[in-house]
Amino acid sequence: MPATNSDRSKHFAAIEKKHGEKVSVWLKRLKDLATTKYPEQIAFLRENHGFSQAHANALVMYHRGSKSSNKFGTPENYFKSIDPQVAKTIKKIFAAVTAKHKNLELVMAWNQPMLRIGTGYVVGVSVSKNHLTLNPFSTAVLKSISPRLAKYELKKHTFLVPLDWKVDSGLMQAIAKARIAEITKK
Repeated sequence: MPATNSDRSKHFAAIEKKHGEKVSVWLKRLKDLATTKYPEQIAFLRENHGFSQAHANALVMYHRGSKSSNKFGTPENYFKSIDPQVAKTIKKIFAAVTAKHKNLELVMAWNQPMLRIGTGYVVGVSVSKNHLTLNPFSTAVLKSISPRLAKYELKKHTFLVPLDWKVDSGLMQAIAKARIAEITKK
């Protein structure tokens, strides 16, 4: 589950404690490196100074000007950042689900729009160049509806639909119903 606080500086106290230097020292070292390439900066911290990937990433990204790991902030900002027709398709997918399940909340998690109930994710959508990937967050749910997914490309945890998919409301509502049942019985 994504962190509720996406501020990269939340790692600074742990970095200072573990590595014995103020963050300002590490930021200066990154500034003084002969490279500005992300992989090389990460490698410098990990290989030369024993940083974990999370701490190295937080420091490098902060150094590069990204103060937060939260790229879009809100679903509205996300939808503004993608092709309008694709945004329209995704909104139709979520509308199909929320027509029957009105208590779901549209949120951003892992920089993707998702519907959730409480802290359990029901369905998420990610955009690729040629398709949308739908994630019901459950292999059991995918297996239970697999006959209805025969015309789609099925992956281990997701399935793919066209960018301009004519939304199958019944399918999306069945996915949501099964996933909500799974979440609420835990």
